[in-house]
Amino acid sequence: MAIPPPLHYPPFNITRSSHVVLTVRDLAASIAFYTRVIGLVVTEQDDDTAWLRGIEEIAHHSLVLRATTEAPACERVGLRVQTEEELDKAAAHFAACGLPSRFVEVPYQGRTLHAADPMGTPLELCARMPAVDRRLLQTDHHPGGAALRFDHKQIHMVDVPAACAFYTSLGFRTSDYIVGRPHEALVGAFMHRKDIPWDLVFLAGPGPRLHHFAYVTPSMIDMFRACDAAGLHKYGSSVERGPGRHGLGHVQYVYFRDPDGHRVELVLEAPHHMTDLEQEPVRWDAARRANTMDWGYPPPRCWFDDATIFTGVTPAAYTPPADRVALEDYLAVRAAPREGG
Repeated sequence: MAIPPPLHYPPFNITRSSHVVLTVRDLAASIAFYTRVIGLVVTEQDDDTAWLRGIEEIAHHSLVLRATTEAPACERVGLRVQTEEELDKAAAHFAACGLPSRFVEVPYQGRTLHAADPMGTPLELCARMPAVDRRLLQTDHHPGGAALRFDHKQIHMVDVPAACAFYTSLGFRTSDYIVGRPHEALVGAFMHRKDIPWDLVFLAGPGPRLHHFAYVTPSMIDMFRACDAAGLHKYGSSVERGPGRHGLGHVQYVYFRDPDGHRVELVLEAPHHMTDLEQEPVRWDAARRANTMDWGYPPPRCWFDDATIFTGVTPAAYTPPADRVALEDYLAVRAAPREGG
């Protein structure tokens, strides 16, 4: 499977993956979860919306929670561009591609462009947010996982090659990719604009849907403190997977489900940086993954199957591979009686 070559001079300059906008049924319960367990800070709040950020972030928000009486969803996934002039270039590029876009007014953001990619993922592009104080040195406010900053988001896509090609055309580079069996199909792509291996991750699945978004936590101690905080505040069952270590990328992780089922991940710092243009995408297949140092149980079926819908977007169907191994399958094999035993 060939990965599209990087485009070093894209039509407009995206700098990073920056934020997500979620709808929630109980705003107070969601704020409690994200501040006590994940360790975010509330920057602003009104009757139906809260804007939160990590303790290292100076941008006004990286997570927006909006109260709803409908089914919880993700309204937008956010991307930052270099300057507000880049937004005009972005609007022209989307128009040339026949994709919808429009400028909108969004609280606590500068000029903002709403658009959609060819797969239907709703995007929100902006260049500026009000600057606020970092909480990093205010150690009396480091609850739960002490989330530092927004790291990445993962999206289920039926057509991962199409997603990879489109975002490559916007200047994203592929750090790693996963090839499935038996037809060498591209089933996963890890793509970045900042200098770590991932801003956007696309994995094959019914979509587009938001699988999860992630924050960096300072240490494994903070990761375990988040799990302890979940138990202390009656969110113990929200710890869905981990702590563990991913083989692909080698980063330590733990996944939580918030009160509405949205999935959020805490990860440690990326183990390597993507600083040089000669770095080639790393291919991962069954043979390569067999020699990695991942540890922890396989994910439960819900980790594979559940994801957050995008508002107004109907996910396309996807048939999972027959060789997928979920936690339930793994435990069933271990529980089966052995021959001669």
